[in-house]
Amino acid sequence: MAATLRVPVTLSVNGETRMLSLDPRVTLLDALREHLLLAGTKKGCDQGQCGACTVLVNGRRINSCLSLAVMHEGDEVATIEGLGTPEALHPMQAAFVEHDGFQCGYCTPGQILSSLAVIEEIRAGLPSHVTGDLEAPIPLSDEEIRERMSGNLCRCAAYPNIMAAIRDYVGEGA
Repeated sequence: MAATLRVPVTLSVNGETRMLSLDPRVTLLDALREHLLLAGTKKGCDQGQCGACTVLVNGRRINSCLSLAVMHEGDEVATIEGLGTPEALHPMQAAFVEHDGFQCGYCTPGQILSSLAVIEEIRAGLPSHVTGDLEAPIPLSDEEIRERMSGNLCRCAAYPNIMAAIRDYVGEGA
């Protein structure tokens, strides 16, 4: 039996340089969960359909189950563990708690990271499928938020509470 090929991969995860030796077929999700023991990023569908595995790579959200770890050599990866702590929650985490933006909690890490990315996408002027005027500033409307969050499923249907948390985070109230 042939030895498994392993390649060196260096990632900056939550601000910390992490050096790994991985089979080149290992997804970023599995590198985070199984090799770095960061279990906050969830494996839901493992097909890029549910968003439970959402992380930020160089500030942009991706489904980590669809991306090989070797593709992210030198990249900055942010997971839910890098946002806040139980004693000092990130303001988006606090908004999710305040508005019960979760029930079972399985999708919550991906929902929170996507929420942060959605706000940055809108502020950066990146249009979505529902953006009406490509020349005007994009409004932080419920329609825009729902469209951009549509890749993150919540089987408990906490969507109204998630919307309230996002609105609260940006200072527009629930």
